[in-house]
Parts: sequence; structure tokens; C-alpha cells
Amino acid sequence: MIRTALSILLLAAAASPAAAQMTATPQLKSDVTVSGEVVRIGDLVTNAGPAAATPIFRAPDLGRTGALPAQRVLDAVMPHGLIVVDARDITEVTVRRAARVIAVDDLEARIARALAGRNTLGDAKNLKLVFDREVRPIALEPTVMADLVIARMSYDAYSRRFDLTFEIADSDAARRTWRYTGTAMETVEIASVSRALARGDVVKISDVTIERRPKSELTGEPVAQPSDVVGLAARRPVRVGAALRTADLMKPELVQRNETVTLSYQVPGIVVTLRGKALDSGAEGDTVSVQNTETKRTVQGTVTGPGRVTVSSAPSRFAKADDTKR
Repeated sequence: MIRTALSILLLAAAASPAAAQMTATPQLKSDVTVSGEVVRIGDLVTNAGPAAATPIFRAPDLGRTGALPAQRVLDAVMPHGLIVVDARDITEVTVRRAARVIAVDDLEARIARALAGRNTLGDAKNLKLVFDREVRPIALEPTVMADLVIARMSYDAYSRRFDLTFEIADSDAARRTWRYTGTAMETVEIASVSRALARGDVVKISDVTIERRPKSELTGEPVAQPSDVVGLAARRPVRVGAALRTADLMKPELVQRNETVTLSYQVPGIVVTLRGKALDSGAEGDTVSVQNTETKRTVQGTVTGPGRVTVSSAPSRFAKADDTKR
């Protein structure tokens, strides 16, 4: 009879989740996230029972993370009836404070858009902002859903200085403001060279550095587009670090003055090639003069490749019969 009654009690306890919860051993947590200003026993210990709602530590600042030695937690919960707590070999408990974080990149982008939109500074992505003080992320309570709005903004075009204040007003939170000051300048993307270029040097991709520079520094001749410089040649010497301008570049010269070149005649049914001396330098598509080294006659042709010129006139005026190849 006693065994039967005991079995009934055990079965009843097993069938009751509430009873199992009450008899479960409290266990220490290794990683905790809290949303308020205090850390409660239930945040740190599972199966804490009636003591779960008791605050015992101050939470980290919004968006920050702190650490507590496990023994300090065990000592703190003991006076609240949690004498036996399974520490599970945990030596330190990590505590995070939940927050809605507005990142630095987001803040800078908001400021750039505001300045560009109201001060005709061009595209916001082309603005370079230099702040007087370090910009840090803004951390808000997770329940604050209101967005940042501009409370005040000024910009001086002469000094390029800006002064902008954000605010956020929420019915459940006090009014807060964040002020940012510094300079803003419009920039352009340019290609500069990492090695000195002599006239005629072809620009390779390894020679080019893409960077942004203040637009006010780049007066006069147009700056070459970074995507267009590779494969072109320097029209004149270019120093290291100089921004490449359109006037600095040209198509690479495929024929050099006084160079021996191959002349090519192409007429229906006939292809004639012979050797000549270039009297001009030229890039692909340029018209240059070429002299026959034997007859000393001079014709004009179009540069069609390295050391190659194509002549459009009939070959009989320039070549001998034995130069003809069919």
C-alpha cells in the first residue's frame, strides 16, 4: 500500500511541468542579454523560482557588454535562497545590454545627405566630412522607435564648416540631442600615378592609384576618368602622385619617327607588303608619312598596329614589281 501511494506521487510529479520546474536545480548562465537598467537573478540563473525577479546588479550602458566572475554571481544570489546553484564549470558570465544602435557610418551618411540637400554641395557620396571630435554610435533603448531628425543645421561655404544637431523625441523617453561640428568639402575621384611616367610610357593598372581629392584643388584642365587611363600613354612627363588629366594622356604611339615599319597595301585581289621608314610618330588610327628607303618616295598611310602602316593608294607608284605578293 505504501509503495503504491509513493508510485502515485512520483507519477503525479512527473506529469506536472510546474512541479518539475520547482524541483529542477538552478543553473548558472554563461551569456546573458538584458533590456533594462538592472540585471535580475532570473537573467543569470535558470530555475531561480520566486527570486528570479530580484535585481542584484546594475546593467551595462546601452549597447555595451560587461563580464561578471561566476563566483561573484553565486555569492550574490545565495542570500536570496539559492544556496545550491550548478555553475557548470562556468568561470565568467557575459552580460549584454540590448540597444537599438545607429552606427557611425549611418550617422555620417545622414549628415552628408543633409548638407548636400540644403547647400548645393553635389552628391552626398562625394562629400568628405572631417569631424572636430570622434563620432561614436548612438545607442537607444530597444523600445524607442522614433528616428533622428535635424533640429538645427548651418554651413559656411567659405570656411566649409558645418554645425548640425540631431534630436529624437519619443513619448516614452526624454528628449535627447546630439551635436556634430566639422568641415565638409566636395571631392572627386581621380587617378594618380604611383611611379613617374616619361613621355610615351603606357599606363598600367599597377601604375594607378584611385583616390578622392577636394574638388577645389583640381582647377583648370579636366581630370581623366579613372576607368579610362589604363592603356593610354603619357603625352608628357608625369610626376609621382600627380592626378592624371585628360591633356596628359594620348593613345600609345605604335609607330615611332625614323622607325623601320611594314607597309601594307590591300587592293582587291592583291596584298603588297614592303619596308619603309616612318617620318612621323603615330598612334593607332593616325595618318603618318612613310618613305621608301630604296626609291625615296614618300606616301601617307594609317597606323594599324605596332610598326605597321596601311597605305590606301595603288602599289605601282611606290613598290617595285618584285615586292608584290599574291
